[in-house]
Formats: sequence, structure tokens, C-alpha cells
Amino acid sequence: MRILYGVQATGNGHITRARTMAKQLQHSELHVDYLFSGRDRTKLFNMEPFGEYRCHPGLTFVTSKGKLLYLDTWLNNNLPQFVRDVYRLDLSQYDLILTDFEPITAWAAKLRKKPSIAIGHQYAFLHNVPKAGNNVLTQFVMKVFAPADLCLGVHWHHFNNTILPPLIEPPKHKISLLPGKILVYLPFDDTEEVVQWLTKFPDYRFHIYCGYQHAKILGHLNLYPYSRENFQLDLASCSGVISNAGFGVSSEALQYGKKILVKPLQGQMEQLSNAQALLQLKLGDVIYEYDDEKLIRWLEKPNSKPVVYPNVARALVNWLEKGRLQRPSQLAKDLWKQVAGYTACPY
Repeated sequence: MRILYGVQATGNGHITRARTMAKQLQHSELHVDYLFSGRDRTKLFNMEPFGEYRCHPGLTFVTSKGKLLYLDTWLNNNLPQFVRDVYRLDLSQYDLILTDFEPITAWAAKLRKKPSIAIGHQYAFLHNVPKAGNNVLTQFVMKVFAPADLCLGVHWHHFNNTILPPLIEPPKHKISLLPGKILVYLPFDDTEEVVQWLTKFPDYRFHIYCGYQHAKILGHLNLYPYSRENFQLDLASCSGVISNAGFGVSSEALQYGKKILVKPLQGQMEQLSNAQALLQLKLGDVIYEYDDEKLIRWLEKPNSKPVVYPNVARALVNWLEKGRLQRPSQLAKDLWKQVAGYTACPY
């Protein structure tokens, strides 16, 4: 079977999921090509698992200082180019289209009636899960942005729906805990504002991953360029994670048993909803601005036990190889049975 796998590249979470899938797909009989959209090719990193991938402008959103800018998002997306890319995409050699909220492959498959499956966190919002900042427009976008014949959402709980556990890579490094070491990943915030905020807490050493080209040390602040491997090493040994409310990084923090403090991207329904879910599931803490008092209370909190998630990527690849005979609802149930303590919806 030949598959085209479309991946939304606006955030690193989609790419991380696809990277996890790619490692499993490499050991299968499936032949897969990859297409990324939403980010310039020069700004992608650690893309070796995808081989000779394709990259298109696609559709993305514009942010500034932790806020989603709706007008700039509308003005900076080239809709005519997007439509051309959809119609020009040749799917004749493919038996199946996979999409992780990538609209070019999704719409090309829909228009050509090519079988398609969507796998990603956004598709969990098609079910009754915690939502914040939701309205008619955001719900419409979730349904039409990257549609598919079958949509498989992933989340931290099944919420009594056909939702899969987080699709993340199993821990690569031994879990340890260095007191006072805090990992910071706030890609949608202004780095200088983050530095100004964290400078006030000299009793902790903050390891900040940002858009810097080279590492820089400012007293108790260590600033690093984006690196998947180095980030994973710091995640394994830190005593807490401060991040935006992206699904991927929060899932990995839970897997490593690290306490989480999230600052959701303002105006972005997915991140606001993730923050709401973390609170309702009692898995993390939330701030909406640089709040010194809440940060101090969070820094003093203990860590919880790691959440052991099953290898969802391996299960999905096996399911694809066997012709998708198992019902998605049964696939989800089998995976959640492997997660300790997950039964009915907790509220």
C-alpha cells in the first residue's frame, strides 16, 4: 500500500507525532511519502525521518507575544495558492491519504474521493471534550480545515468517546529529577519578555528553548536553539515544564512525570481547551499572563508519577497493515486498557 502523509507544520506537535509514526512506518510494508505545509522549509528541523519530503505554504496562523492575530492570519494566508496546490496535487499513485490537520492533502483527497484518515489532536474536538474559547467559527474550522473519511482524535482521556491516547514516542532517556531545573518552551511568546519574567527567580535554573541561533547564558537562565534531542534530554532530568498549552509537549511531560505549568496562546481555541482539560483532569496548572505568585506556588509543588502510555503509533501502523479491519472504537478501547487508572470520564 502506498500512502501520502500530510502534516501541518505550523506547530512542532504535529511534526513530533508524524516523526513518531515515521519510525514505526519504516519497519512496515507500507510505502509512505510526506508532505508538510504551514511553515517555510528553512525553519524546519530534525526532519531526517521523513526522507525526501515535500513542503508547501499551505495555511497557517500568525502570532505575536503570546496572542493569535486574526487579521494578520487572514492577510498572510495565500488562499489562491492554497487552492492551486490542492488541485495540482497528484494522488493517482496513492491508495490512502493520512493527514494530521494538513489541509492540502485532506482537501485533495476529498475532491478526488481518495480514501483518507485523519490522525491528530484537533480531531478530538469533534467529540464532547473540554472546550474553551469555542464558538460557531472555531467549531466550523475544526470540521472543514482538514476533513477526512475517518477522524481519529488523540487526547489525555477518552471522555467516553472513540479517542486514542496521546500519540507520542516512548521515553528515550532515563527519568531523573534535578532540583531547581525548569524546562521552558514558550515558542509563541516574546523571548525577551520571558527572560525578563524569569530573571526574578534566581533560586531556579531555567533552560529556555527559543528561536536563538546559538546558546546563551544569562546568569541562571540558559537559552538554547530548538533541538529535539537536547530538549528530550532536559525533559528527562528537569523538575518541571513551563510551556504554551500545546498537546505534544504537555503529553511528553506527563509521560516523564513532570509537573506542568501552561500559558495558552490567547485567542487559540485548541490551546485554551487544552488548558481547560489539564485543569479538569488535574494534570497541570494554568496561567494566562506572567503571574509571579502562581509561578512561585507551582515551583514549590511536587511532581506526580509518570503516565505510562501505550505505543499508539505501533498500534496504528499494525492496524493499517492489517487492512483496518478492527473497528476504531475497539482499537481505542484496547489502547486505553493499557493505561493505568483510565476508566470512565472523571467528571
